Amino acid sequence: MDIAMKQLGVPYVWGGSTPDGFDCSGFVYYVFRETGLEISRTNAEDQHARSYYVNPPQAGDLVFFENTYKTGISHVGIYIGNDQFIHANDGDGVQITSLTNSYWQSKLEGFRRFGDVER
Repeated sequence: MDIAMKQLGVPYVWGGSTPDGFDCSGFVYYVFRETGLEISRTNAEDQHARSYYVNPPQAGDLVFFENTYKTGISHVGIYIGNDQFIHANDGDGVQITSLTNSYWQSKLEGFRRFGDVER
């Protein structure tokens, strides 16, 4: 969580995966890579396909959204607990958002975890 939190305020950059700018999947890629988990740089759909559902979520799990800017899985963030997630949001950059926010709540697809992430 420390690595993710240090990125708060980093601007949104389509295709970005460095602290110079992130898109949503690039942010997840960067945070997990910095913790030692080598995942390939893909989009939210591919990250969704390479993870499995969990409920209830734990801090560090992925949270996926659908039908945001396109049909299907279209956004990903990292669950931080207390119904909040951290993500790179178009226009706003890396931020913490509540899952009780009506927009995000309506788009919530579920919580997932990469198979080789230790808790």
